[in-house]
Amino acid sequence: MARIQLDFPEDQFCYSTPLTVRVTDINGAGHLGNDSMISMISEARARFLYEYGVRETERDGTGIIVTDLATTYRAEAHARDQLLFEVGVMDFNKYGGDITFRVTRPRDMTLVAMAKSGFVFFNYKSAQVVDMPDEFRAKFPRVNRVD
Repeated sequence: MARIQLDFPEDQFCYSTPLTVRVTDINGAGHLGNDSMISMISEARARFLYEYGVRETERDGTGIIVTDLATTYRAEAHARDQLLFEVGVMDFNKYGGDITFRVTRPRDMTLVAMAKSGFVFFNYKSAQVVDMPDEFRAKFPRVNRVD
């Protein structure tokens, strides 16, 4: 299987948040485990959406659901490392798009990981994918649309 490549434009990121690697995030090999990285990416995504006023689920049952996640690892992280999660959005379509992540260790400017998470808007009451709300799209006017 070919390796995936994740590279994003430098100006694509519009939010950042620090997270600390906990001792419980360390795997048997002595570094940040894949499962914990995914949890940290999910936390960064939740903080990003909260900062932009996007609720997990609206009263009508509409929310965002993750469709896929791709992550590439560039360096190890260890317990108590402070990591910076930079977050952006790209490739909007009728129903959703991608949330992108760049994870660095500011102490030594090391790139730790890159990730991209696909999402769609989903109505949990009707169990159907729905159109991206105009209010959400308006929060990110620079994002390109692909169909």
